[in-house]
Amino acid sequence: MLQLDVCLETVFPGTPAEERITRIAECGYNCVEFWMHDSTQDAPDGAQRKDPKALRQACAAAGVAINNFVVNPPDDGSTGGAPVMSETHKRYLERVAECIEFGKAAGCSKAITCAGNETPGRSWEQMRATIEKALGEAAALAEKHQFTLLLEPLNTHVDHKGYCLSSSDAGAGIVRDIGSPALRLLYDVYHMQIMEGNVIDHIRRNMDAIGHFHSAGVPGRGEHYEGELNYPGILHAIEKTGYKGAFGLEYFPKLRDHAQSLRNVRQYLLQPASGSGPCCC
Repeated sequence: MLQLDVCLETVFPGTPAEERITRIAECGYNCVEFWMHDSTQDAPDGAQRKDPKALRQACAAAGVAINNFVVNPPDDGSTGGAPVMSETHKRYLERVAECIEFGKAAGCSKAITCAGNETPGRSWEQMRATIEKALGEAAALAEKHQFTLLLEPLNTHVDHKGYCLSSSDAGAGIVRDIGSPALRLLYDVYHMQIMEGNVIDHIRRNMDAIGHFHSAGVPGRGEHYEGELNYPGILHAIEKTGYKGAFGLEYFPKLRDHAQSLRNVRQYLLQPASGSGPCCC
């Protein structure tokens, strides 16, 4: 069975990151991920910037590992630069180096990188060349430190209008072109169901490039058992490819009780592949 990891940014709002780790572990999970290292979604005042040593201590106490975190947001490159914007490449590479250092201190060796928003007046081929130049340099830096970058395509219909990389096939092509073991594709089932559909077939043909997964219910980005996807079947198909990494849960609970939501999702995902529909609450 695949290891499930929970994005701590989308659950237990109003609490510090370390407390979220503990509460996620109490729901039966032993792996987490998060967004940026220098901010925390919906955290109380004074607990926004994450402390790598505090995270490491909280994980050790709860028996939890950190799978990955995020280098840069999917926007105009204002925070940490963007691979698609050549004028921000120096800042982007500095941000990657900063994240590698933070990851080492926190006990994590992977980080998600976003490509950035489209640049007006440029073709996809021109944007792709700029992305590959930046990611090639970033991957070379990551490889020296035994660190892995995960390139994430996103949907542009609902959540990230204007983002330049919305195809898993295009993302896998970039990873293959660069050819570094330090650069892999993040396949987000939620985003790619919205953009492409045919999820299992896309996963199978791009498995050579995939290094991580994200997921949520479609539509709505809520619990996995709500919506149009048979997640136990998807997980079973991923397992059959021989994938040994984590499967990330990056969803926004619709249940007011986030702990109950996490337990329900875990029960649903771990059922046999023929199962469908919500578990009992």
